[in-house]
Amino acid sequence: MAQREVQLDRETFSCSICLDPLKDPVTVPCGHSYCMSCIKTHWDTEDDKRVYSCPQCRKSFTPRPVLEKNTMLAALVEELKKTGLQAAPADPCYAGPEDVACDFCTGRKLKACKSCLQCLASYCDKHLQPHYEVTSFKKHALVEPSKTLQEKVCSRHDEVMKMFCRTDQQSICYLCSVDQHKGHDTVSAAAERTERQRELEGSRANIQQRIQDREKDVELLQQELEAINGSADKAVEHSEKMFTELIRLMEKRRSDVKQQLRSQQQTEVSGVKELQEKLEQEITELKRKDAELHKLSHTQDHVHFLHHYPSLSALSPSTHSSSIKTRPLTYFEDVTKAVSQVREKLQDVLTEGWTNISHTLTEVDILLSQPEPEPEPKTRAEFLKYSCDITLDPNTANSHLLLSEGNRKATLTTEEQPYPSHLKRFIQWWQVLSRESLTGRCYWEVEWRGPGVRLAVAYNNICREGSREKCGFGQNDISWALDCLNNSFTFWHNNVSTPVSGPQSSRVGVYLDHGAGILSFYSVSETMTLLHRVQTTFTQPLYAGLWLRYSSAGVTAELCKPK
Repeated sequence: MAQREVQLDRETFSCSICLDPLKDPVTVPCGHSYCMSCIKTHWDTEDDKRVYSCPQCRKSFTPRPVLEKNTMLAALVEELKKTGLQAAPADPCYAGPEDVACDFCTGRKLKACKSCLQCLASYCDKHLQPHYEVTSFKKHALVEPSKTLQEKVCSRHDEVMKMFCRTDQQSICYLCSVDQHKGHDTVSAAAERTERQRELEGSRANIQQRIQDREKDVELLQQELEAINGSADKAVEHSEKMFTELIRLMEKRRSDVKQQLRSQQQTEVSGVKELQEKLEQEITELKRKDAELHKLSHTQDHVHFLHHYPSLSALSPSTHSSSIKTRPLTYFEDVTKAVSQVREKLQDVLTEGWTNISHTLTEVDILLSQPEPEPEPKTRAEFLKYSCDITLDPNTANSHLLLSEGNRKATLTTEEQPYPSHLKRFIQWWQVLSRESLTGRCYWEVEWRGPGVRLAVAYNNICREGSREKCGFGQNDISWALDCLNNSFTFWHNNVSTPVSGPQSSRVGVYLDHGAGILSFYSVSETMTLLHRVQTTFTQPLYAGLWLRYSSAGVTAELCKPK
């Protein structure tokens, strides 16, 4: 019960304009209350009418009422705020700022559940009932609530646009079809929608097929990624193990050489020191004897001299003084040379080994290689699997080209067509581009009549006005074209011509594999005969093009419907 009372308070003491609790509440003469700022803003919009109304009951006042703050209501709101009154939650039945409101609700409007394309109005559940109950309303087209209903009304005739002009590619009303669009290719909007719906389904089917193909490619690439990582990890692990063993062996050999050097050093040093000690002892003894002989040489006593001389003059055997031979210290230098030779040999082995390893690494295809291009179709049935439903864009057509057959056929005329000016329109040259861009794998056929036409593909940024080299299909580096004459074919690209041999045919097939950079032209009869094939790199989406080159009226070229 308390919950119900708080909810009631929220609704009772909320402003019906901002839906928040009343701020500086004022009461208008009819008895309804609002935030002072909300009702003032509302009445400001009615100043031009000089009549001011209540947003809830629509009662009008003249002159504009003077507003005074309702102090009692303000006190109640403040008290209720202390007891839990919060901003009124948005009622899901009422229209918020982002919702479509019912056009027939008064006061606080409910959300619209449907919009009527005939009435050009939106209805809540209550006001929509006549469309279900009244026979004349049951045929009206109901759609999801829309804020853009007025966009469906012709600004010229104030009529609902139920027609579509294929010539100008725009929605029109019935009066437009007999007025400024008279003589144009017009159909009902429903018929155009049906055709576009078929195109849409075809596009979706192509997109879904491409999604499946790409998902398979992603799966294959993921498998290749895992294989690459696994193989690389194993190779790193193995090479680490081999180099660790090699380093360990080198460390052992280094330790062995060092140990042998130190051992030999110690042996040699011990021998030298032992001989050195003996020589030093002998030197000491000889110095002592020399001193005694020196002393004896100065004695005056002849008998003493003769008595001691024999014992002093006798020398003990020398300590191998004659056997000591000096030699260059080459013993350990030889070891140094031997170690250096080992190092050089090992360096040569490692260098040669690293060259082999590096060469092997470059041969391993560890990068994600491009998938092998799919083989080009051979039979017409195979080509038709890639058929594209292509139409000509009236906004690009030269004014001497009459488009017909649902914008598939172009006819050269002596009279200018009443096309509106457009930045995409070709001015000097009798050319037209397709409305659809071409990527992936596409195939289309062109039936031509007359002295000759040029079938082309081009980037969308080809010039529309200027010299032949700038605008002409095949005369620049952003277009490729096949000249079809009564007795010959010629391929053109970047203003360079290439004679083409092949059987004459009034129907030519064009095959494009955008990703693989392949563009092929075929003479179509009972068999498919390749006329010319281009292998390049396409950097932008392509558009099909027609150039009716000869001034003879009646020259035609038609994009055939895929069969």
